[in-house]
Amino acid sequence: MSPLEPFLHTPRVAYFSMEIALESAIPTYAGGLGVLAGDTVRAAADLELPLVAVSLVSRGGHFRQSFDEAGRQVEQPAPWEPREHATPLAAKVALTLQERQVWVGGWLYVLSGHLGGKQPVLLLDTDLEENHPDDRSITHQLYGEDGSYRLRQEAVLGIGGVRLLQALGFEIRQYHMNEGHSALLAVELLRRHAHAPEELRPGESPFDVPLVRDLCCFTTHTPVEAGHDRFGYDLVQQVLDDFVPIAVLKQLGGEDVLNMTRLALNLSEYVNGVAQRHAEVSRRMFPGYRVHAVTNGVHPYTWTAPPLRALYDHYLPGWCHEPELLVRADCCIPQTALLQAHAEAKRALIARVAERTGVTLQPDLPILGFARRMTAYKRPDLLFTDLERLKAIAAARPFQVVLAGKAHPRDEGGKRLIELLHRHMRELAGVIPMAYLPDYDLDTALLMVSGSDVWLNTPLPPLEASGTSGMKAAFNGVPSLSVLDGWWVEGCIEGVTGWSVGAATEAGHDNDARALYDKLEQVVLPLYSGQLGAADGWARVMQGAIAKNASFFNSHRMMRRYATEAYIR
Repeated sequence: MSPLEPFLHTPRVAYFSMEIALESAIPTYAGGLGVLAGDTVRAAADLELPLVAVSLVSRGGHFRQSFDEAGRQVEQPAPWEPREHATPLAAKVALTLQERQVWVGGWLYVLSGHLGGKQPVLLLDTDLEENHPDDRSITHQLYGEDGSYRLRQEAVLGIGGVRLLQALGFEIRQYHMNEGHSALLAVELLRRHAHAPEELRPGESPFDVPLVRDLCCFTTHTPVEAGHDRFGYDLVQQVLDDFVPIAVLKQLGGEDVLNMTRLALNLSEYVNGVAQRHAEVSRRMFPGYRVHAVTNGVHPYTWTAPPLRALYDHYLPGWCHEPELLVRADCCIPQTALLQAHAEAKRALIARVAERTGVTLQPDLPILGFARRMTAYKRPDLLFTDLERLKAIAAARPFQVVLAGKAHPRDEGGKRLIELLHRHMRELAGVIPMAYLPDYDLDTALLMVSGSDVWLNTPLPPLEASGTSGMKAAFNGVPSLSVLDGWWVEGCIEGVTGWSVGAATEAGHDNDARALYDKLEQVVLPLYSGQLGAADGWARVMQGAIAKNASFFNSHRMMRRYATEAYIR
């Protein structure tokens, strides 16, 4: 029997994403977008929602990260072999790019949920003998070096993906574009559902835009301008030739350049942002469009450390399928048991830090964790704005810091931030124990969100669309200390689930730094040490993070909303 056979007899939602985090050994993701996509497919498996995910094989992976003596990021190749993890697909389809026929094959990766559900993931591949050498490399590198490479990648994803689904026999009821990279799928649908010339009145467009809109939904993920792909029409003409008339693309994707976000907006009936505030920002960025808000969530089982899983299994059985049961954590889980489970997770993080960096951390001192893609708007340097004040805070109430995160190879600003963080680590040596874990991946992320005592997040408002690392921390009873942006605007109940940094407006770097220091010095560290409020104050906040945040900000709630609001219409 064909490995696809179990998936071909139910109409499915085709979920397109340029990157999907399947497992640490498969480096087909660069950051939060791919991790969210992986959690989406895992939740669909748990809930047995009929989905088929489509992405690129990205044979070259993202990159392996290490540091030189000065703390500069060193990038090394991270290739992987699809044959070791996936099954080759028999079908191939072709499209024309730069006046050459490009064949697209693929691999089937079956994502198996821990509850027994399975979801097919198609990883598109152009590294085929039939193709020109330049075209064989289209699916090698995650996010290509130049505009031409990126546009060809996005054509393979959107156009090739739709054609391969059809060739394999999938029946698709809905197409979900996870960010604008796959927006050309909607243009392929326009072509597929075009009216015959004899059916048209004079001057009438052959393309059935309302029908395509009804088939498509679109999730936009970022208010950062660089996150919205744009391609000049000269390049579009060169790569896509007469795929559809340029006049049609200009009407749907922008007059001056092909804006992939605008193309997706114009060809999707349902559009959503990934948090309430992000939806508001997106409505201002793209006036005239109705942008819903479906706040992101994280996969419960994946992002809960083993000691916490065992704790929830004992006191709240069924939590990983119905994470809303965690709302009872503050009354059903004994504080001593919660603290013991966290201590075990913390020991695992301390052991990994010692193994990877040689730094010895103390289990009785609080650990501030900060890990995410290193780029300017994430402001990883906010904590180090005033080193003298930071030293004074640590002298009164000692704490430790663990950092992790990669900068995109072409993000020179992000690379400089990593180098700056290493310099601050040297400057604070002997005062604040600090470590920077290299080569941030899914396994390291789980250790950090579960083993830290406080999860730090300091983006520049309003540029954090959602952020999900704090949600992962909440599943492990780790409260957030975060700027009020993205999901934290909804998740922060001051002193109950964690703490805010500054106001919910753009306060500025120095003001946010002072607010961060004040909160650490006057609230967070005194509470941890038992010098503020009741003796069980810290455990209460841990319980609050689980009961009020983890019970809601999970991928099961997110997928149930997508199913009822976006897919079933």
